[in-house]
Amino acid sequence: MRRSSALSLTAALAWGVIAPAQAATAATAATAATAASAHAGTGTDLDRGALRKAISVHPDAGVAGVVAEVHKNGQRWRGTSGDIITGKPISPDAHFRIGSISKPMEAVILLQLSAEGRVDLDRSVQHYLPGLLPEARFTEPISVRQLLNHTSGLPQDFEGSPATPEDEEIERRFEYLSFDEVIEQTLRPVGRPAPGPRFAPGTRQEYNSFGYRVAGKLIEEITGHPYRYEVTARILKPLKMRETRAAAPGRSTPVPAPYLPGYMTRSTGEAVDVNVQGGLPASMTSTTGDLDRFISGLFDGRLLQPEQAAELFALPKGSDGKPLPYANGSNCNTGPARGTACFSVGLMSLPLRDGSVLWGKTGSDPGYRSGVFASPDLNRRGVYAIGTSSSSGHGAEAMAQRLALAAFGNQAPPLER
Repeated sequence: MRRSSALSLTAALAWGVIAPAQAATAATAATAATAASAHAGTGTDLDRGALRKAISVHPDAGVAGVVAEVHKNGQRWRGTSGDIITGKPISPDAHFRIGSISKPMEAVILLQLSAEGRVDLDRSVQHYLPGLLPEARFTEPISVRQLLNHTSGLPQDFEGSPATPEDEEIERRFEYLSFDEVIEQTLRPVGRPAPGPRFAPGTRQEYNSFGYRVAGKLIEEITGHPYRYEVTARILKPLKMRETRAAAPGRSTPVPAPYLPGYMTRSTGEAVDVNVQGGLPASMTSTTGDLDRFISGLFDGRLLQPEQAAELFALPKGSDGKPLPYANGSNCNTGPARGTACFSVGLMSLPLRDGSVLWGKTGSDPGYRSGVFASPDLNRRGVYAIGTSSSSGHGAEAMAQRLALAAFGNQAPPLER
């Protein structure tokens, strides 16, 4: 059975940003930043030598290769390293699997549908998808917004199922599961107890990929179109993200060439290139350039109207007006607000040591770790993808830390396993 493995805070690069209160002026600031960058000199703000050193790979680091792109004060740096398994060079235009970076795209589609009056974020999943959640176990309404900001209390993907051995995981990487199949296998499993809520909706936050499977199902139900059609029409084409595509329904597909290789290891020690995968309807491949176009279009007003864009920077609060507590220590565990909600609708907020806040998203697929972050004024932006050389991908965290420090002098926060 295929698992979703969501990277969170450790692999997130600490790209510096402005505070959330400034988010309302993001579009105006982005325009100014763009104009300023046209006059920017070469400067020394980006230490290119340190960036190159940060992405160097070593045989025992668990990293096969990396591709990265950093923008700061009108300057741009792109770099690659690897492939350590084959010795072949990696193109700066290499494609890779983006994992949960597709979640902000799902959120954007539902926010657009909200602006069109086709979905109300405060109405319940039970209203839009009657019968999807077993009434005997899910008695309280769960709003669409709660799906998107990880406060639904829904179970995790395939909760309660036994761990899959690595060799089996490698062999089953070609499987494709629809939103319906993930939902059914999670809520109505065969051979094990069916899970119930993890907590009452809206009382705390816990990163939850399953909520986005339900959100994907909702997109398809409301529009009458597959997710692939909607994300292409609403995001990829308008932003000219020509190197990005969603999974082909019902079959496995390779990462387009040129690609960043990612490996998993068999019990025999053999490294297997896992670029061909099935995945889910929201499984996607992209490039650093295209993900930079996405985060830029997300923050400069091309994708969302101001009312909907504000949701990207709004952390959920309780009835007392205070930030909701985070359910455990796996996320939201850095900065002065540690222990409270750090995910908005589609994005994660990551506090930096200087008091500013980072907004973006990380992703993980078998063989791949990735992230995209930007300041709402778009003056500082970064994208990275790491191909692993082993199933654990243990070196991805250290790579993210080094790149974060070299790019903007900030530590990357901890990673959810």
